[in-house]
Amino acid sequence: MSDSSRDELSPPLQDIAANRRAQKWSRQALIGRILWAFVRPVFALSPRPLWGLRNSILRLFGAKIAANVHVYPSVKITIPWNLDIGAETAIGDGAILYALGPITIGQQATISQGAHLCAGTHDYREADMPLIKAPITIGDGAWICADAFIGPGRKIGNRAIVAARGVVVKDIPDSVIVGGNPATFIAPRQEP
Repeated sequence: MSDSSRDELSPPLQDIAANRRAQKWSRQALIGRILWAFVRPVFALSPRPLWGLRNSILRLFGAKIAANVHVYPSVKITIPWNLDIGAETAIGDGAILYALGPITIGQQATISQGAHLCAGTHDYREADMPLIKAPITIGDGAWICADAFIGPGRKIGNRAIVAARGVVVKDIPDSVIVGGNPATFIAPRQEP
């Protein structure tokens, strides 16, 4: 491919220019994201036992963090003020909270290492593929196991379990165990 042919796109597959012109964030949100980028290293370098320090930092940025929440320092959080995390919940090493839209996590839930909660996508039906900030809700006592993926707009029921590396593209009811890609029913979760 010559250099000149690389510059020619005919017909255009998507309206990238319109996508980049779109106002996706308010000025206040942009300023908040810049400030978060400066504070993020403090969060990431804090020693693991300093749960309270990280919770305070998240609250300073507008997150709703209940009592006795454990967020590991390696958790990647896109927009803290879109988080609402219930009491005694843990977010494990390397988890990704891609909070373009609201992410609500109930009490006593576990988000294991490497899990990815993706509260953002694009509308592929439109030429300019506008950003969609779709909420995610994780129920009380739910467990999102290692490296699982929760897609935009999904709800995970109370006490539900998403097995390791499961990919959730539909809502999951209460008290079931699902797994696979896409995640499907494995078994009911028994009462303790």
